[in-house]
Amino acid sequence: MKVLVTGGSGFLGINLIRFLLKKDYDIVSYDIVDFDYADAKDKIKIIKGDIRDKELVNSSMKGIDVVVHTAAALPLYTPEEIHTTDVDGTKNLLEAAEKEKVKRFVHISSTAVYGIPDHHPLYEDDKLDGVGPYGIAKIEAEKICFEYREKGMCVPVVRPKSFIGPERLGVFALLYDWAMDGKNFPMIGSGKNRYQLLDVEDLCESIYLCISLDEKIVNDTFNIGAKEFTTMKEDYQAVLDYAGFNKKIVGLPETPIIYTLRFLEALKLSPLYKWVYETASKDSFVSIEKSEKVLGYRPKYSNKDALIRNFKWYLENLESFKNQSGISHRVPWKQGILKIAKMFF
Repeated sequence: MKVLVTGGSGFLGINLIRFLLKKDYDIVSYDIVDFDYADAKDKIKIIKGDIRDKELVNSSMKGIDVVVHTAAALPLYTPEEIHTTDVDGTKNLLEAAEKEKVKRFVHISSTAVYGIPDHHPLYEDDKLDGVGPYGIAKIEAEKICFEYREKGMCVPVVRPKSFIGPERLGVFALLYDWAMDGKNFPMIGSGKNRYQLLDVEDLCESIYLCISLDEKIVNDTFNIGAKEFTTMKEDYQAVLDYAGFNKKIVGLPETPIIYTLRFLEALKLSPLYKWVYETASKDSFVSIEKSEKVLGYRPKYSNKDALIRNFKWYLENLESFKNQSGISHRVPWKQGILKIAKMFF
């Protein structure tokens, strides 16, 4: 079976490709950036291109059995880039997949579609309320998926919590950098809120279930997250404990910190965007009952397990990315003024 993975060079993309190669799938990676993973490069077909390029999307879809659509412009991109990539790009892919009679189209959405809710846990049929251009675009992309589902295509939609693991950097590199250097780590609010995460290996398993189980079972929408998680302060403290410097998570007063971060974001002095700092002090967890019951999803990693597994990878691979920075999950984000704040912790 031939699987086209969009965003194949990204954090989820490479983890999924490695996972599916072990299952003996024939893989095609489609990404706007170079595929530079030596361990998988010679085992797959690589297409470098933009999902907004209709002609290339159409030609790439020939002979494909399953699409797993992970490509997206993340919240640090411009609103225009987010919309044209996450919405228009998704539509291009679905149009081409329908034309080529692709068997399944697994769309990787996000729990960002729920916005900042007034209750927990969140279920798949709860109202959608996107925060910022990214959350709004994810909702619009899902609507297009549902339209093609109505046309008769099999379009599983997966809504994962924030996922971490090998190759994940981005905002989590802040925590790992401070932990590695023996610093306390600041947290917005008391840290007593429950914030569910997800290990990328568990996410890959859920995607595999959407690829391999009966079409009638998987043609639906599924929340995916860790089953075991405590408070944000306890879970993140596990990383500082593993680092071994006797450091602590330090809670900061929520309201003044949020106003400060809004100001710093406007001046482009902080890498933290609204979705991160507005939700960090709030409960954020979804029900995975449907995924457990329908898909047989059984997550292996707790929040603490996933954070420490990611931290171990960070320490082991530091030399390969220590001089890099950017706005994707694959590279550390520039800390900006937070690098100065680090001196006081």
